[in-house]
Amino acid sequence: MARDTNASCRKCRRAGEKLFLKGDRCGGLKCAIVRKNYAPGVHGKKFSRGNSEYGKQLSMKQKIKRIYGVLEKQFRKHFKQASKHHGVTGDLLMARLEMRLDNVVYRMGFGNSRKQSRQLVNHGFVNVNGKKVDIASFEVKIDDVISVSALKKEKEYFKKQSEILKNKKDFPSWILFDESKFEGKITAVPKGDEVEVGTDPQMVVEYYSR
Repeated sequence: MARDTNASCRKCRRAGEKLFLKGDRCGGLKCAIVRKNYAPGVHGKKFSRGNSEYGKQLSMKQKIKRIYGVLEKQFRKHFKQASKHHGVTGDLLMARLEMRLDNVVYRMGFGNSRKQSRQLVNHGFVNVNGKKVDIASFEVKIDDVISVSALKKEKEYFKKQSEILKNKKDFPSWILFDESKFEGKITAVPKGDEVEVGTDPQMVVEYYSR
């Protein structure tokens, strides 16, 4: 399956802001935005993101794609599916992105970034309702239970994550996390104010509606 292999730091520099694609690392002095706060490439310092309405809409679309690590074909598919359902298309689009398995694994704290969470899924570390699912784009549904494989849970990495999760306070309201079982249950569809901050999906709707 096609996936976005562009360097995370280049995506942030292209967006002109921190997208926190590498988790905690993005908060340190090694962050690319701290060291090189201009677009990548030989003409990066002269690069202009444009102030036109179209330019702003395009930038927002690219930003959301980069945050969730999806390619244009996948992103457009999510948009088309969202636009077929009754409701606010932008909110439905973001809900679909939030309910991708790799994002849920990230929201639960199994991975420190979406990229790392995607790797955990691809390498077969994650179960959905007790069965291994290694497709990062898998769409979870209400009442699905996401957990780490019993064998993988004994790895040192997950033992450390288990200690970290004991103090985690920012679980989304739509995920019910059971610390004793190291698993989370999807209890609802994410709402507009529960998705990635700093995004405006309505701009994406306007972009595709041109």
